[in-house]
Parts: sequence; C-alpha cells; structure tokens
Amino acid sequence: MATAHKDEKNIKLAFFINLLFSIGEFIGGFLINSVAIMSDAVHDLGDATALGLSWFLQKFSKKEGDQKFSFGYKRFSLLGALINALILIAGSVYIFFQAIPLLFNPEHSNAQGMVWFAIAGVLLNGFAAYRLHKGKSVNEGVLTWHLLEDVLGWVAVLIVGIVLLFKDIHILDPILSIAIALFILFNVFRNLSKTMKILLEGVPQDINLDEVHSRIEKIPGVLSVKDLHIWSIDGEEHAMNVCLSVTGENLAESTAIKEKVRSTISDLHIIHSTIEMDWKTQ
Repeated sequence: MATAHKDEKNIKLAFFINLLFSIGEFIGGFLINSVAIMSDAVHDLGDATALGLSWFLQKFSKKEGDQKFSFGYKRFSLLGALINALILIAGSVYIFFQAIPLLFNPEHSNAQGMVWFAIAGVLLNGFAAYRLHKGKSVNEGVLTWHLLEDVLGWVAVLIVGIVLLFKDIHILDPILSIAIALFILFNVFRNLSKTMKILLEGVPQDINLDEVHSRIEKIPGVLSVKDLHIWSIDGEEHAMNVCLSVTGENLAESTAIKEKVRSTISDLHIIHSTIEMDWKTQ
C-alpha cells in the first residue's frame, strides 16, 4: 500500500512540474519569438496531460469489477491514451501551421532565451524522469521513457540556441520545431495503433495464437482446440475464451484438464479464461 502511495506521489510531482513548465514555455516562447520553444510547450502539455491522467487512473483503474464493468476498470487507462494522443496531434498540426511559413520568411529569435529555457527543460524533465525511474510500477516505467524523450528534445533546443548565439541562421528555429512535431506525431501514431488494437480486441502483440493452440492441443485428454480467442484488457493483462474437444466422462477429469490448460498458458499474463468442454467418447 505504501509503494502504491509513493507511485502516485511520484507521478503527481512529475505532472505538476510538466504542467507549470509547459505554461511557462507558451509564455516564454511567445516573448522570445521561438516556434521551437512553442512546439516543445505542446509536447510538454501533452506529457502533463498523460501524467495527470496516469495519476488519476493509477487510483481509478484499481477498482474491482462491478455491475457496470465486470472486468474492472483497467481499460480506462486506454481512454487516457486516446485523449493524450488527440491533444498531441492537434498541437502538432498547430505547430506545422506556425512553423512552415517561417521556413520561407525566418524571424529573429532570442537565442539567449532559448538557451536558458533549454537548460531549465533539461534539468526539470531530468529530475521528473529520475523520480519516476526510482518507482517500480509499470505506469512509472512508461512515463520515465516519455520524459527522457523530452530531455533529448531540450538538448536539441539547447544546441540550436548555442548556434544562434554565434550565427544568424534563424531558419534553424522553424526547422527544429517541425522536426519536434514530426517526432511527436511518429510516436503518437505508433502508440495510437497499439491502443486501437487493444480496443478492437486484437490478439496481443506478445502472443502467438498458433503457438497457444499447439500448446493446448498437446495436453493429454485434449483431442482438438476450437474457437480460441485471446484479447487484451489493458495491454498488460489478457483474457481468453476457448472450446475444447476432450476425452473423459466426469467432473474430476474436466477440472484436471482445465488446470493443465491454465498452467500451460501461465506465462502469457492471461488472468481471465473461459474454457468450455465438448466431450467425445473414444
């Protein structure tokens, strides 16, 4: 219980760091006339949304199944992923509209302001990533990598800012902002694809249906496997329905086969399984 509370505290801290910093970026990016800072503000706002939803869902998704959601509330984490993806896509499109015209007519950016913002971005995102890295939950592990991506983005802004201190190559600012937006969209669509596959009840990426079919078919007493279906509840925990043609005539034999099936698939994170029996006499 103490560990769960610590997990929530770490995510809460990272959320407020990202939220406050992204607001500062929007204001600062406008004042120093840097589209690259503005584009990273969109990225950080998306991260803050993800962290806020994760903080809320860290508690909410632990609710047990009830009359409304018999599998429990774990799948609500996917709702957070969808909302976060929509925010990031909308923000990236906005950045494209702002940055593309500047490729043909670059404006002067405050290089010194970019450098200071970049240093703050590396330090704050690095600290948040370090706090989450110390946690043990899956949520914290995923968000740690998200924040490390932010650190790399700020390192890129820092490099461009230093170049602009010595060279008036102001087209670097819109080029960097477009690169950041493209990077965001690449990751968003990759994660969105995974989320949609789960929502559409596709076979989990880490499971080979033919291999599971073969495993079960080798169990003594199983003649054939029919209607094997495996899907994911939230990307981490899975469910399975299967109908088996089996030999035997009593409840004890049926129970033994079911136990062997569950033992055979115990490494696949299948926490809900419905196994039907079709008895055949030999």
